[in-house]
Amino acid sequence: MKIAQEQEKSVLEFSLLHQIMLFFDTPAEWSTWLVGIAAAILSLLVSLVWWLLGQSATTALLVGGITLAFMVYDGVLFASLPRRGLSYGNWKTQAFFLSVPRLAAALGLAFLALLVSGPAALGLLVVCQIIGAAAYTWGAVHEPFRLTVSHLTVTSPHLPIDAKPIRLLHLSDFHVERLTRREDEVLAQIQHLQPDLIVISGDFLNLSYVHDPQARAEVQKLLRQITAPHGVYAVLGSPTVDDRNSVPSLFEGLPIRLLRDEWVQVEMAEGRQLAILGMDCSHELGPDGEKLACLVQKPGFSEKPGFSQPTLFLYHSPELMPQASQHGFDLYLCGHTHGGQIRLPVIGPVFTSSQLGREFVMGHYVRGRTNLYISRGIGLEGLSAPRIRFLCPPEIILVTLTGG
Repeated sequence: MKIAQEQEKSVLEFSLLHQIMLFFDTPAEWSTWLVGIAAAILSLLVSLVWWLLGQSATTALLVGGITLAFMVYDGVLFASLPRRGLSYGNWKTQAFFLSVPRLAAALGLAFLALLVSGPAALGLLVVCQIIGAAAYTWGAVHEPFRLTVSHLTVTSPHLPIDAKPIRLLHLSDFHVERLTRREDEVLAQIQHLQPDLIVISGDFLNLSYVHDPQARAEVQKLLRQITAPHGVYAVLGSPTVDDRNSVPSLFEGLPIRLLRDEWVQVEMAEGRQLAILGMDCSHELGPDGEKLACLVQKPGFSEKPGFSQPTLFLYHSPELMPQASQHGFDLYLCGHTHGGQIRLPVIGPVFTSSQLGREFVMGHYVRGRTNLYISRGIGLEGLSAPRIRFLCPPEIILVTLTGG
């Protein structure tokens, strides 16, 4: 069993994105002085490039000073977030990660200065760095708390046309470091929306806090408050986040049914039924696809004449959409990608952490009769990933299942 779990973890742990996050996590143990020295050296290297490309020593030093000043701003910004109760990542690693766009802008404008005057390029540098500071501040302080409620209506031939709609609330990717006003807003929306049932598609802990006792206690405190008339159902997320040896124990004594490669049939008033398949996610597309094929053959749930209830596939990632659509699920709910978490105009997500790349990123997709909805998630990624959302606010989804 332990060997199998290690194989599950290897898919994400050896991905390019994970290796990048580990690299930028290096300064976590550095002293503040060492971080400052590293920032000064990088700024001097930028100055050197400007000087070698023909700018005066004064202009080159100004460029280095401007770059360093904004890097210091980033460090102060991210160091302030835990004190303000906003997020709890290591400020050194985040500032290190976000120094890359600042350095890239400074170096790129060094070449632009070959075509325009030095002062003009210097002015553009200041403008770019100010825009960067504004974007970082918005992404760290404001957008992670702009929780949105998205609505999706799905018509199922397996629900009587005159049946009362089933209102299902989907939550995903809490990534708890410490509880914040964002989680309070989630609970407030649950009370406001009053769904029939709630499903949660994994990633309960932040990657930097997987074994942190306080984070684990706060996850339990949050989950204990999530209830619905016809139950709450959950699956585990990525093995690197929802450790298979420890996270299942968080659900002991909670009013939540953790589904691990199993079906559950939810009975509701007026003869309404919903069959939910909840499956562990390993991100191994071959084995997980084979496991799905076996589970859909369970007696009473496979597609056959007389099958008279809508089906929901609850799985952490969108990577099994091709297989799920072949099996004819009415609904497939997942998260994992965070919608990219940081999205750029025109370009879209910088990363998706999906084996299928940009094929399924966020929102609603239809293939065959299967409706896939990928949540942007609620929380923020861990390790050195900046505790930032940009053009990608957190969301919860209210799905209305109707007959037809």
